[in-house]
Amino acid sequence: MADLPSETTEIINQLKQQSLNIVNKALALELTIFELFGEIDATIAALDEMKSAAENAESSYSQLSTIQLQIAQAQPVASNDMLQLLERAIARTQARIPALERSIEEVKMEYNLP
Repeated sequence: MADLPSETTEIINQLKQQSLNIVNKALALELTIFELFGEIDATIAALDEMKSAAENAESSYSQLSTIQLQIAQAQPVASNDMLQLLERAIARTQARIPALERSIEEVKMEYNLP
């Protein structure tokens, strides 16, 4: 099994947890808006935005998990290409999370929700 440095594993686990939190928050907000206001012209953009945020976070989670598993299965060490792929996935997720969280907060503010 190829081992990653503990710092890298910690970063991956934190990013995966943040991604899960975004999926939860975005879908909960989507449901709240739907239940309070319904699916009308005025809410469609927000509902779509929350669904998209959840899908993006899910994609990040899945990508990190898949690469992490592939590296764990590599013998005796992970290839440089795999490690570079992981670095890009980490960087992309780190850049994506703040934007997704901001989207959720903006929709909450738009609908005056806590």
